[in-house]
Amino acid sequence: MRSPDAVAYRFVDEDESADQITYAELDTRARAVATGILGATGNRNDPVLLLYAPGLDYLTGLFGCFYAGVPAVPAFPPDPTRLARTVPRLAAIIEDSGADTVLTTSDIAPFLAGGLTPATAGRALRLLATDTIADGAEDAYAGAAGGPDGPALLQYTSGSTSLPRGVMLGHAQLMSNCAEIARGFGMHEGSSGGLWLPPYHDMGLIGGILTPLASGIPVTLMSPVTFLRRPLSWLRMVSRYRATITGAPNFAYDLCVRRATDAEVEQLDLSGVELTFTGAEPVRADTLARFTERFGPTGFRAASLYPCYGLAEATLYVTGGTRLGGWRALEVGREALELHGTARPAAPGEPSRTLVGCGAPGPGTRLRIVDPATREPLDDGAVGEIWIDAPGVAAGYWRRPEETAAAFGATTTTGEGPFLRTGDLGFLRDGELFVAGRSKDLIVVNGRNHHPVDIERVCEASVTGIRRNCGAAFAVEDEAGAAERLVLVYEADPGDEERYRTAIDGIRRAVSLEVNVPPHGVVLVRPRTIPKTSSGKVQRWLARRQYLAGELDELARWQAPARPAPVA
Repeated sequence: MRSPDAVAYRFVDEDESADQITYAELDTRARAVATGILGATGNRNDPVLLLYAPGLDYLTGLFGCFYAGVPAVPAFPPDPTRLARTVPRLAAIIEDSGADTVLTTSDIAPFLAGGLTPATAGRALRLLATDTIADGAEDAYAGAAGGPDGPALLQYTSGSTSLPRGVMLGHAQLMSNCAEIARGFGMHEGSSGGLWLPPYHDMGLIGGILTPLASGIPVTLMSPVTFLRRPLSWLRMVSRYRATITGAPNFAYDLCVRRATDAEVEQLDLSGVELTFTGAEPVRADTLARFTERFGPTGFRAASLYPCYGLAEATLYVTGGTRLGGWRALEVGREALELHGTARPAAPGEPSRTLVGCGAPGPGTRLRIVDPATREPLDDGAVGEIWIDAPGVAAGYWRRPEETAAAFGATTTTGEGPFLRTGDLGFLRDGELFVAGRSKDLIVVNGRNHHPVDIERVCEASVTGIRRNCGAAFAVEDEAGAAERLVLVYEADPGDEERYRTAIDGIRRAVSLEVNVPPHGVVLVRPRTIPKTSSGKVQRWLARRQYLAGELDELARWQAPARPAPVA
């Protein structure tokens, strides 16, 4: 250990005070937690569930699992005020992983003792409150139960298009992807991080926790709850602790722009930021422009913006640009993209889509754009499914051999492979990846492909009374099951019938005019009820399921009249 007394992690609390832990302290606590794990499990290397609030205790639990040689299964603890929304996902993770040991803290343990019973079908779980492990327990640490070749982590996918699945990541994949992130981000001795991302999977876990440790740079962390309550607390943290690397999904930048007051902006100094990554959801050029304009007076540099692409099945990082290298966007013809799967520059006055480039793959990564139906590799500018082969690609899905073979064993018609099939659509232009959408979310109406994010963008750009980044566009079958119909669900602030009618009419008009697809249904729901992943991505598949089951918390609804049955 080169600098045992240097700060490894700092955690900013709700009141924006901070606690910190050094490398030596982390090592001591991790060995103590590992001793507790091995004592509780009888030296077995079965998966162990981590149910912590974000903070330093979570970090010691995570590294305690690594030291014990057991697969760590990080997850959000259930929210006592929203059990109906948080327990089902947790129940799916518990059942899928088979974990029967839970690491947590003494303040959460009493609730878990009774609150998890519905999630486990009565199966008893062993609870270990790691903050009560006595000092000196680390002296009994005798080494890991499992070897280095087994899973180090079961990274449960965020579930934006399906039920969560455990992605098996070994130490080799974790170290490889951490090194790739450090290379892509241009990390150096003076680098430091500042992040609020959920610490339980990919962007927050791999990018925000493991990569800084592997690279030997300090990172300051904050709970996502703190960020959502006070978005500018993120930028204050970056300013106060002089973070050079930060980042978030697209919605966070919009949120900061909307919430920032002139007085708050005047107090910020973002001149030290060298890299501001954005990913995990579609990157919008207008969002990046608005953020740069609003926070430019703080010294924020537009060149620090760093759109990137990755996914849990590849550990995290797949493509990115260069530090302070800026970003670029392409304006492509919408009809060519949607009807013919070709990305070409839009002609003057032609309906278009603006797509932001997500950089290029690193030297150890093979990336191909492939026709998902024929498995034929495609040329530059042709839209297809993104396929990946890299050292960080996971071993597969935990206990799901058939799904593993389908997703991780793909070969092209030319015999290349195996590749990971991402399910994402994109194209290459001059070696740079542009993501065009998600194949599983595609809406096909009258033979034309529509990406939900484009439809949602149209609504949010022109309709008042709906909440930005809180809507879902998806398709349902018509009465005969022969064609797809478009449905939109949006959160709206409670109001009167006239306000709801105005918002619904606005959605219908905007989508009909801009997308040329008349909606089949529009539903307004209460705030904070649209289903989202822990990282803030809207779960369109779950919104669709709730719509069809009549389970949405509705404020107002409009439905197209049923078509008359044909007369015999």
